[in-house]
Amino acid sequence: MTRGNLRNCLASPLPRHSLDIAGALHCRASTPLPVQNPFVHIPAKVDYGMRALLALVERGEPATAEELAEAQGLPPKFLGAVLNDLRRSGLVVSRRGSEGGYCLARPATHVTVADVMRSLDGPLAEVRGLRPEATQYSGAAEHLQDVWVAVRAGLRRVLDTVTLEDVVRGKLPRPVAKLIEDPDAWVPRR
Repeated sequence: MTRGNLRNCLASPLPRHSLDIAGALHCRASTPLPVQNPFVHIPAKVDYGMRALLALVERGEPATAEELAEAQGLPPKFLGAVLNDLRRSGLVVSRRGSEGGYCLARPATHVTVADVMRSLDGPLAEVRGLRPEATQYSGAAEHLQDVWVAVRAGLRRVLDTVTLEDVVRGKLPRPVAKLIEDPDAWVPRR
């Protein structure tokens, strides 16, 4: 694949939650590459935002984007943009001065993983850009909406219950901890 083809492929209109390099290469490559499920994809923006917030919780005092980036081995410039998005969404506040930096806008026990994901990437589940309850199907697919709503409910059951404090302490809520105790949860599937 030429650099020009890759650029054209990356510029092609893909759903916001599904843009990844493997998928982009797949759209033009002669030999299909394995493509991850684009709808349960955690983008770098969310991963970096979570890691920075967790480092902030552990630190217990304001920190600059550079300090948080160094603590987690993240690119400082990109993390700065992520922290600005978190500030605009009200999850962090920034302070100027020698004692300045970013700090949580509310206690870590009141910020869930879902709060962070929604503020950086939008709704937890979408179907073709629609919320699951807004989809409509007929015929054999008539009950597919129920499946999409259940998928979102499952995501909420985990992501809306796990707080930043839970992750830093390594003490997940019991229903979530039970999910990862199942050995099958760790086995990848195609």
